[in-house]
Amino acid sequence: MAVARFKTSGLDVRLAVEASLSPESRRALIAARAREGLRESQDINRAALGHVPVHDTFVDGRAGAMLESVNPDRGVIVFRFQLAQDLLAWIEAMLILHSPVLTERYARSHILFADDRQADAAEPPPADVYIFLNAQPYARKIERGQSSQAPDGVYEAVAAMAARRFGNVARIRFGFRSFQDGAMVTNAEVSALRRDLGRRGASEIVKRERETRQPAIIVAMN
Repeated sequence: MAVARFKTSGLDVRLAVEASLSPESRRALIAARAREGLRESQDINRAALGHVPVHDTFVDGRAGAMLESVNPDRGVIVFRFQLAQDLLAWIEAMLILHSPVLTERYARSHILFADDRQADAAEPPPADVYIFLNAQPYARKIERGQSSQAPDGVYEAVAAMAARRFGNVARIRFGFRSFQDGAMVTNAEVSALRRDLGRRGASEIVKRERETRQPAIIVAMN
């Protein structure tokens, strides 16, 4: 048996194709099944986003190549959807909608990071992981329900809604991330910190990281 593969939003399928078939027949079978998978992913994305986003096609690493040009023995077809902009815009809108509005400062302080670098949710750069957090120091109090306008918090609730809506196209969860001096900070391993800074220095770094953790929504694209 020959084995081929295609990947698309929410799907990673391996196909076993009878090796006794001609190369042309194997290519046709692989292309047909890949098109079925593409339609399935388009339906998933339409349900989540309300429309079908643009996608790029890669056949054995070649952008835009015909599906029937796939290697008949060990080919790989990838459909890559441009999902981030719609998904992140929805999350940002929900964060603003559910924010306390006493001064609007909190609602204006939602920040997006793309692979740890600050980004614009309206035009997000390609990234493996996107993270929303709020820059205001009282964001943790709001998340604990200490605002009468948001008794159930904001970030955890929006993360749950986003996971239900977009769970087929991205892995979305609630968590915490350190925000220090306008940047998101991820410490090195404690053992490395102790080696470089000593136990006391490492302890101070870890303590500061813990004290500056803000509620966050973590979005890992499929």
